[in-house]
Amino acid sequence: MNLGKIKRHRSWLISAAISMGIGLWLLSGQIGGESSASPANDLAGIDAIERPSVRVRRQSAEEVTRTITVNGRTAPARTVELNAETEGRVTDVAARRGERLDRGGVIVRLDQRDRNARLAQARAIVKQRELEFVARERLKSESYVSEAQLQEAAAQLETAKAELKRAQLDIAHMVIRASFDGALQERHVEIGDFVKIGDPVATVVDDRTLIVSASISEYDAKFVLIGGMGSATLATGERVSGRIRYVAPVADPATRTFTVELELDNIDGTIPAGVTAKLHIPAETVFAHRVSPSLLTLDDQGNLGIKIVNELRQVEFRAADIALSSSDGIWIAGLPTVATIITVGQGFVNHGALVDAVSESAVETAVAVKTSQQDN
Repeated sequence: MNLGKIKRHRSWLISAAISMGIGLWLLSGQIGGESSASPANDLAGIDAIERPSVRVRRQSAEEVTRTITVNGRTAPARTVELNAETEGRVTDVAARRGERLDRGGVIVRLDQRDRNARLAQARAIVKQRELEFVARERLKSESYVSEAQLQEAAAQLETAKAELKRAQLDIAHMVIRASFDGALQERHVEIGDFVKIGDPVATVVDDRTLIVSASISEYDAKFVLIGGMGSATLATGERVSGRIRYVAPVADPATRTFTVELELDNIDGTIPAGVTAKLHIPAETVFAHRVSPSLLTLDDQGNLGIKIVNELRQVEFRAADIALSSSDGIWIAGLPTVATIITVGQGFVNHGALVDAVSESAVETAVAVKTSQQDN
């Protein structure tokens, strides 16, 4: 009976078996596709989207001397205000403002008044006191004059000599002279002015020796030593060299910086005083990479730095520790000894991003081959 039923429904069973076979075949195809071809294609698409290409240059660090560069200004090594040491009326002005002077050069002369007469009087009194002293000394040996009288004569002689010296100095102070080689910065009197002792007459500056004065940070102060070499770039672009003559022993309490002075030789007077300048002082020796300033970029916090690619092909942002700057580029310290620096595309990738690094040399070779083919 069962056999009869099977024979009766055989066509239905065959159709069901065929349908199940087709379904299993389709199902096996989907499963196989997901496990083989489809994931590879999807990952390739993801890689293409998440890994942009950047151009890089792999280079080694160079040993350079880090330079401390700060803004400053030139100034005379000395500035002195000359005051009158005797009173009188100005009768002659021998130097104009801005004129260069040698030590002892005449600036102003005062009138004679009665100075010569007082000098002659002082000389006569000295001569008289000398004769009196000699006479009493002779009488003292003969016991006609006491020791007290002899000492009185000696005191009178010394007083007369002091008055003579005062009269001589008064005449010498009639002429006001430059106290060192320099230039007349300011003259405060004219012919006919009457000056008293202590009145300002002129201001003289030492422009034959200049200084560049600047302030350096607490960190850099330990690298600056008195007697060390340094240089300065003037506002005119001229670069001059000199020696450090002064380093402040105590920092400015307001700015926490130390004052430094670089001494410059200006015997020919070509360097102007009072102009802005950049002071350059050699510091420690470090390993740094030379790059173009155009490769510098900013991070999200506004810090200036450079982007490199590490061994995992990830972008790293390194803050720019500029050790040296010149017309050839800038030297950045703090990078690995051998670094892969992004030279093109750094503005389109962020820190931590995966990238495809394309070497500059490979790009240059491809361009050269293409150019050669076009020429042929």
